[in-house]
Amino acid sequence: MAKVLLQLNNIHKSYGAHVIFDGAGAAFLENQKIGVIGRNGAGKSTLCKIITGHEEADAGTISKSQDLRLSYLEQHDPYDVEETVIGFLMRYTGKEEWRCGEVAGRFQLKGATLTARIEELSGGYRTRVKLTSMLLADPNFLILDEPTNYLDLKTLILLEDFLQDYNGAFLIVSHDREFLKKTCEDTLEVENGDMTLYPGPVEEYLIFKEEQKAQAISMNRNIEAKKKQLQIFVDRFRAKASKASQARSKMKQIEKLKTIEVGHPLSNVHIKIPAVENRGGIALRCDNLSIGYPEKTVAKKITLEVDQGSRVAVLGDNGQGKTTFLRTLAEDLTVKGGSFRWGHNLKVAYYAQHISLAVHPGQDIYTYLYDKAAPGVTRQEIMNLAGSFLFKGDDVKKLGGVLSGGEKARVCLAGLLLSKSQVILLDEPTNHLDFETVEALGRALKSFSGTLFFVSHDRTFVNLVANQIIEVNNGSVLRYPGTYEDYVYHLANRLHHEVHPELPEDPEETVELEKNGQAAVSEAKVSDYEKRKELQAERRKLSGQLKKAEKLLDEYKDEKEITEKDFSEVPDSWSPLRGKRLAFLIEAIEKAEKNWLELSEKLDAIDKSL
Repeated sequence: MAKVLLQLNNIHKSYGAHVIFDGAGAAFLENQKIGVIGRNGAGKSTLCKIITGHEEADAGTISKSQDLRLSYLEQHDPYDVEETVIGFLMRYTGKEEWRCGEVAGRFQLKGATLTARIEELSGGYRTRVKLTSMLLADPNFLILDEPTNYLDLKTLILLEDFLQDYNGAFLIVSHDREFLKKTCEDTLEVENGDMTLYPGPVEEYLIFKEEQKAQAISMNRNIEAKKKQLQIFVDRFRAKASKASQARSKMKQIEKLKTIEVGHPLSNVHIKIPAVENRGGIALRCDNLSIGYPEKTVAKKITLEVDQGSRVAVLGDNGQGKTTFLRTLAEDLTVKGGSFRWGHNLKVAYYAQHISLAVHPGQDIYTYLYDKAAPGVTRQEIMNLAGSFLFKGDDVKKLGGVLSGGEKARVCLAGLLLSKSQVILLDEPTNHLDFETVEALGRALKSFSGTLFFVSHDRTFVNLVANQIIEVNNGSVLRYPGTYEDYVYHLANRLHHEVHPELPEDPEETVELEKNGQAAVSEAKVSDYEKRKELQAERRKLSGQLKKAEKLLDEYKDEKEITEKDFSEVPDSWSPLRGKRLAFLIEAIEKAEKNWLELSEKLDAIDKSL
């Protein structure tokens, strides 16, 4: 039996009148890999803070095993920027230099980077330093609250690769469905003051939830039909003395018939962006453009043409110039050389990472959205879009001064979409959204008739939206000729080889560009490395299945033993139903043992191959 490392019991937490948890509870086991989902404001971050001790619950208890070694990703920066990477790691963790270097190597912090001052590093590399310091504590339970926010794709892949091999438990709050799919085996949903722990991945949980909702709706229909029948009897015979007692009985039955409350499933988010005119032709032309700041040129010799209606993902490592490129296109930065121009009479709107400062403290949400909306946008369209970003009903009366940073960001994003701009520039638009809202936004932007440039490291979002890729890297801004899947695939391959240099590099790992601009990967040869990675992935999958098979087998055997003991010691406990159940258990144990044996043999075969 897996050991319980952490247990929450009857947790209550409120902020004023806003109830976050109302008697919530869950138990987390050793080696359990849990993805945490839920709407913005449901309490995901609060849960993390209660577990780490940064906040206290109003009531309830938290039981921690003596074996628990908890670690979490610091939200503040625990280092002095003038420290070297290796100096900070040794000071902060108390570990030897070789051990700090070993763990840092998992995140590509090697050589000159280890001896560099932290102030010289980009934001993505600073996050890698924090991740390394967290893991040097040798934890067996990690708390990661939105670890993918502001991470570049390289760091994200490195973190994902580490978590897939991590021998411990973790809770991950993330809006990146792809990240949760690749790292988590179980799902915890925080919703309506409670939390639900489901023994399966997020996709499986959402299907289960939809099925539960369908069953509840069906049951409610039956209950309402029964109520209607009883009410007809009551209305007809209430006045008759001979039927009065029966009518009262029926009324009591009506009172007892309670319908099941059907919650709002995560998948009900729908975003409709007001339509804009697509005139065709060139949306953007860059001629030998140079971008940067007064003291520094970030990229130069940028020559591009982008057609109207394109949806362009701007990709690259943090610090390479993605935001600089967008700010230049938004005329928020002055051109350093060359030129760019938009198509004739195109209206351009820009969503920056810190745009939330634009919301005035004394202005309510509706007024802000009304001011940003284009002429002709109706009140209903404004209210619908506000609702899509989780501001429903009277929420639109909230003043900017009481909104959180995430709420302000969502208000600004909604206002930008209401502006009916033909060109939209988005810099990390998904950081303050739950993943269902992210995907709803992605679906809406996919059908957007205007032109879109966006920076995002959320792979599901990029996959949904992008039909072109521009890569910003080492002082250049170039069109990438392949698909986003190609881009991620080859980046991951390069990183895996850098992290595991002992594995052979595939000499055939090249991209052949086809005439239509798509990247084709040769399928004729699969490298030893790729085969090894596939085997490792299959091994992880089989190990998970084997654990579940063992658990199920133990449960069946325990129930069978209890049932047989009852029958022998208390003969009256036998019933036809329990007899059928025992027959089922005998058959189920036989099948479960066969399944366990097959999984074990497959696992042994893979172990011999690795």
